[in-house]
Amino acid sequence: MTQDYNGSKPGPDFESQRPQLYKLPTVDYHIPRFPNPEDSASVTECPAHPALGDTSPPYSWENEKKDAPVLEAQSTIGQDEVTYPEGGLAGWLVCFGSFSAMLACFGLMNTIGTFQAYLSENQLKELDESTIGWIFSVYVFLSFFCGIQIGPIFDAKGPKALIASGGIMLCASMLLLGLCTQYYQFMLCFGVLGGIGTSLLFTPAVSAIGHFFLLKRGSATGIAAAGGSVGGVIFPLMLQRLFPRVGFAWSTRIMGFIFILLCTTAQLLIRSRLPPKPGQSVSMDLRIFRDRSFAFATAGVFFMEWGLFVPITYLTTFALASGAFDPTFAYQLIAIFNAGSSLGRAVPGYLADKLGRFNSMVAMLAFCAATTLTLWLPAAILEPATPAARATIKALAVAYALLFGFASGSNISLTPVCVGQLCDTSEYGRYYATCYTVVSFGTLTGIPIAGAILQATAGRYWGVVVWTGLCYTASLGMFVWARGGKVGWKLGVKY
Repeated sequence: MTQDYNGSKPGPDFESQRPQLYKLPTVDYHIPRFPNPEDSASVTECPAHPALGDTSPPYSWENEKKDAPVLEAQSTIGQDEVTYPEGGLAGWLVCFGSFSAMLACFGLMNTIGTFQAYLSENQLKELDESTIGWIFSVYVFLSFFCGIQIGPIFDAKGPKALIASGGIMLCASMLLLGLCTQYYQFMLCFGVLGGIGTSLLFTPAVSAIGHFFLLKRGSATGIAAAGGSVGGVIFPLMLQRLFPRVGFAWSTRIMGFIFILLCTTAQLLIRSRLPPKPGQSVSMDLRIFRDRSFAFATAGVFFMEWGLFVPITYLTTFALASGAFDPTFAYQLIAIFNAGSSLGRAVPGYLADKLGRFNSMVAMLAFCAATTLTLWLPAAILEPATPAARATIKALAVAYALLFGFASGSNISLTPVCVGQLCDTSEYGRYYATCYTVVSFGTLTGIPIAGAILQATAGRYWGVVVWTGLCYTASLGMFVWARGGKVGWKLGVKY
């Protein structure tokens, strides 16, 4: 019999699920008295005693069936917890607010390649690429690392103050960036101020969705996370047009004004609804790593992010160095990547609700590893000696950008729902933030490691490609172990 795991606290399903005895002490199940109408015919009703005054109608399986459609629109997790609306106006408004927050913070994160290319040719042209890259490495690191306190604060206090603070910091970072001329100014304005602001925005934006969705959490999170990919398409192309027309300062100010609109929308729409647990603190608690499945899942996300930012950073430089692309098309390759990622963040989330969150993550990680080793690796090995070879390299690189972008989009959208499946919903922010605090060290070191590999291979990209493939293979193994620790090794189990 296929078992269906829909989250940390599954709701009742009268048609297809049966309770498992080992879970009865912790999960409140409603068990129908008769599995089918025929069984009820063999039972004789006991009439109520007149002194009790019991006027309730006798039990009927048909009445049970009539009530079932009502329960399809919501999921209940226990007597001491609330019912998930699984949508509704309030739920989808929160989802749209999270989409707006992701459009700002992750849209900026997907645009760091454009900023690095411009600064290396203008304000910071006297510095080498590695030194400039630390500005953006610190930005990505702080975006995830600061979540160790932001997640627990969200669990205890809600999202409003966090989103307001993050919006102010992110918008100030963009509005002030045009005034920077020195390296330390860019580091403080973009790396530190922008990184902390991004963390304050995206942590509550992701966690709030878990307060309104359980069975549809994958779809809702995927829709919200798609905002980052949409921003990753719009902002690089917008800046590429604005830089030569209005200059760097006004280009970043225009981007800042857009962020004000997006952050205001997020502030108005994102809210929480589950009350915090009594006595819950906002301090870090590493005891959650005693759950081996959570520890394996965190390791899987670490390896995944270790590999993810390598193509984002080096795909454009690979295209320029290959000799198969003209400069304009080479810079547009990252937009193709983000276009595929926008679909990859929404579609796998929908499939995860149908097939299982961990099942979908395992499939997408396998797809990421396969496309890296079968598309990007041949393109990196081929020599552009003939027109046919250059055309082959170009076709492989474009196909890789689109397909890997689609597969890696799930890395962002499925991570929250996989982590949320391992914990109580009221602890969702703490678990997710703790996971990404560990993962942040991967984002800080992954790009420098890839750069060292590129230097060791004398500028040939095959070593960087193999490193990316190994990272995704390791991530795949960690998620398989995390899933196996919860539901065993049968492939037919939905989890």
